[in-house]
Amino acid sequence: MEQSIIKYIEQAIRNNWEELALTDFNGVSFQYRTVARKIAKLHIAFDTVGIKKSDKIAICGRNSAQWTIAFLATITYGAVPVPILHDFKPDTIHHIINHSEAKILFTDNSIWENLNPDNITNIIGTIHIRDFGILFSRSEKLNYARLHLNELFGKRYPERFTLEDVKYDDVMPNDLAMINYTSGSTGLSKGVMLPYRALTSNIIYTIEHLTFLKQGDGMVCMLPLAHMYGLVVEMLHPFVKGCHIYFLTKLPSPKVIMEAFAAVHPKLIISVPLILEKIIKTKVFPLLEKPLMKILLKVPILDDRLLAKIKEKLQETFGGQLHEFIIGGAALNKDVEAFLRKINFPFTVGYGMTECAPLISYSPWNESRQGSCGQIVDRMEAKIDSPDPAHIAGELLVKGDNVMLGYYKSADATQSVFTSDGWLRTGDLCTIDNDGFLYIRGRSKNMILGPSGQNIYPEEIEQQLNNMPYVSESLIVEENNRLVALIYPDIENGSKQGLSFNELTQIMKENISALNKELPGYSQIENIKVLHEEFEKTPKRSIKRYLYQH
Repeated sequence: MEQSIIKYIEQAIRNNWEELALTDFNGVSFQYRTVARKIAKLHIAFDTVGIKKSDKIAICGRNSAQWTIAFLATITYGAVPVPILHDFKPDTIHHIINHSEAKILFTDNSIWENLNPDNITNIIGTIHIRDFGILFSRSEKLNYARLHLNELFGKRYPERFTLEDVKYDDVMPNDLAMINYTSGSTGLSKGVMLPYRALTSNIIYTIEHLTFLKQGDGMVCMLPLAHMYGLVVEMLHPFVKGCHIYFLTKLPSPKVIMEAFAAVHPKLIISVPLILEKIIKTKVFPLLEKPLMKILLKVPILDDRLLAKIKEKLQETFGGQLHEFIIGGAALNKDVEAFLRKINFPFTVGYGMTECAPLISYSPWNESRQGSCGQIVDRMEAKIDSPDPAHIAGELLVKGDNVMLGYYKSADATQSVFTSDGWLRTGDLCTIDNDGFLYIRGRSKNMILGPSGQNIYPEEIEQQLNNMPYVSESLIVEENNRLVALIYPDIENGSKQGLSFNELTQIMKENISALNKELPGYSQIENIKVLHEEFEKTPKRSIKRYLYQH
């Protein structure tokens, strides 16, 4: 591997000194030189309070330019950042701070007022993420450092602070770079220990394969920075390229997201499937269902023109300069995917996990295949635990530079996730075709064994069910050896059509009858429960399955 992630960060600052680096959308902006200056000040503060290399520093807040600076300052100092999702509950935040043994917490007022300092006795202080003021301190040294920071900065850089002063100590590839706690849909979060080589390998991959994103290009950062997908592909990757990153600091509502796309004109958008699916299902599909449209789409030449017009409108929605839309975190709805392929829209589906920081597979949009999440990324190997990996799904095992060191303070969990010869068990059931394209069938933990030993993949049934009238989302679970469908109907759309909850329930029953005609005998749905509220989700918008499985 050429150079470390730390050297990529250092070079990006030096090469783009006067350029804009980070902007809170409709808020403050920082040049690369300002970012460097703020990093240097935080290094002085860490040094003054006695933070050592490899000490842990927790960061908990909404996406922002200052969040990014706190992360960059921590990792370039040689300390270990511990990003925490801002919408975790206080008990979970307390647990992660304690479990990771973090010495300092960066957070904001709204989060801090719900935390109890008596429950996190190992931290020496809490720093406000917005202005790096002190929210709480147990250390006179921290109080002194904050009060005298400009004076200390002047002493360290008596002439003036220049790009020549940007020099960060290099690191060993296998040393611990950060700990990221999974938000998992299968229970308690675990601390994933990621080495520098994993971050570096992911960054090199994005530099070499997402070549259309260039120095100075704008990027809209929507995914949580406390997740590896948002942190690496949406923040670190554009930063090391010298791009200008815009953060949606508030809850990214559709209106704010569209405003940002219109202002920034991004070439690259990284997203979970939800945003794209919502636009297609609510704006495009109803249009295609109109009687006149159905007739026009049957007319040769005219249908091509209409579809080209729809594609053009979609491109405009995303700012007009979109080169690629990468989807990760979950599979894309089959109907939506088929339509996007029909209009030749530049989207692709990637796949990864926290334990691989995060990349496992990706292919550019013009090489991608329907239903696939791409090919295994560079510096990684993969194999499928199956007698016939092309046709019989088996657990995907991976090995390589992207893979974690293990789970923090959990030798048992680490041992159970690695094979005796060092392969990481992903827990995902996959097939792989002759050209190396990966297809995910489901989670091995979710697989249900049929009455005669058949493998039933609930995700595949759910995907069919979610395409049926007035279904918003669903889960297939097993109760007393029977398959039960839990369905949250599209109440909003139903009420627009004047449908009561009872009428929607009747439609759900009809949906199940129709679906059962399509399903093999061993995977028939025998019961149905219609929910009044949507399923509980992880911050990544995955349903917390374990809450609904008995």
